[in-house]
Amino acid sequence: MNGNKLEVTFQDRTVGTLSETVNHRIAFAYTPEWLREGFPISPFSLPLKQDVFVPSALHFGGLFGVFADSLPDAWGQLLMNRMLKGREINTDEVGPLTRLAIIGSSGMGALCYQPAWETWQAQKLNDLDELAQECQRILNREEMEDADRMFALAGSSGGTRPKVMTEEWIVKFPAPTENPDYGVMEKAYMDCAERCGIIVPETRLLPSKRCGGYFAVRRFDRTPGTDGTLRRHHVLTTAAILELDWRSPSLDYHTLMKLTKILCRDRREEVEQMYRRMCFNVFAHNRDDHSKNFSFLYNEKKDQWSLSPAYDLTWSSTYYGEHTTTVNNNGRNPGMKELSAVGKKAGMSASRCRELAEEIKAETVSLEEKYRKRG
Repeated sequence: MNGNKLEVTFQDRTVGTLSETVNHRIAFAYTPEWLREGFPISPFSLPLKQDVFVPSALHFGGLFGVFADSLPDAWGQLLMNRMLKGREINTDEVGPLTRLAIIGSSGMGALCYQPAWETWQAQKLNDLDELAQECQRILNREEMEDADRMFALAGSSGGTRPKVMTEEWIVKFPAPTENPDYGVMEKAYMDCAERCGIIVPETRLLPSKRCGGYFAVRRFDRTPGTDGTLRRHHVLTTAAILELDWRSPSLDYHTLMKLTKILCRDRREEVEQMYRRMCFNVFAHNRDDHSKNFSFLYNEKKDQWSLSPAYDLTWSSTYYGEHTTTVNNNGRNPGMKELSAVGKKAGMSASRCRELAEEIKAETVSLEEKYRKRG
């Protein structure tokens, strides 16, 4: 494998080529065929034109955000590094192109990378309690019994919480320092969000002998096709679209609403959907509302972006006690005034803003109070 170059593919079509520059940034260029028949895989950063694109920011390790979205976050990175160390590979010397090659076709979304390491194979989820214990042993820096298998189960996953994946489902486990019934809370939050008119994926609470159950969510980047196979969908986080460092507060809901209006072509239902999510995060005390927790799906047939189903909705506080995404520049204690200001600037009427906010506040009040006491 050429460690300085990778091909990017989408549904068996070659999109373009990634290559490392002399200053260790990862350049990208579309193929002529994709320029004729494809779409911009990143709507602002990578317009559909013949050019060599080089990222200016470094917070994605020299990658554009669209490709960084294919890489795992903290939990998946930990598993990838354990797998590499098991093969006596120095992880400090493994660059982003090699990591994308390791992910190959197993990443979230529709983009794949070739030549791939082919380390991933579909795995069956057997004893979830044993998997949960294995995850805790990994977080406690204990030895792994089968690093390759654990990487195959979750090495391409996003987020920080321990989890395992199949082609259709993601199953989350509590970290050692968390309440064992964290999954029960996340299920309650997702059910409440659905009652608030927020589009959510199918969720389940899987049985356990050690806790109240493990939270499982159906993947929205994979859907069954008419031929029985799973169809992959192009999905991008807001962090990737806007090239934002999601680890730092860098966003206001004004920007999220504006982005929704632009990408979704000012469709009213999409704007109101984002407004509902903002209200839910405020009233249900979900302050970990960073830029990787809002995503958009692209429909190639319709040439249309839409909000993805909501995810990662739980009672949460940041270490500095404020929303990661501010509400009309207020991250500490936003309320009706700030919510309405964001909605009205996005073109919603004042009465509609208040109506939706009051509806969601009434629906979430008992939920927030229950988990605030536990927190």
